[in-house]
Amino acid sequence: MHIVNQNCLRCGDCVQVCPVRECFKIGEKMVVIDPNLCIDCGLCAQICPNNAIVHDSVANLHWITYNARFSKEWDSADSFVFEQKSDQKNSNKGDKNG
Repeated sequence: MHIVNQNCLRCGDCVQVCPVRECFKIGEKMVVIDPNLCIDCGLCAQICPNNAIVHDSVANLHWITYNARFSKEWDSADSFVFEQKSDQKNSNKGDKNG
């Protein structure tokens, strides 16, 4: 399984590529991965621009515990990411270069 660490920027790229999007939960400053839903495909780790997603075999125990705990408390990141991308698209409508 993969976990998210302190390097997360909450950009949403990981959620976009994940075949099990509901495994991502969103907090105020970062996302976490629900260890019970992650299928360990690694797509999220490959696309993460800040190397914030790592396999649990090389992760700090603190972040493994953090992901497990907050994945039960936080809401799904799936809808947030789509709203965020949609807002960015709408803000570019008035841009002559966009």
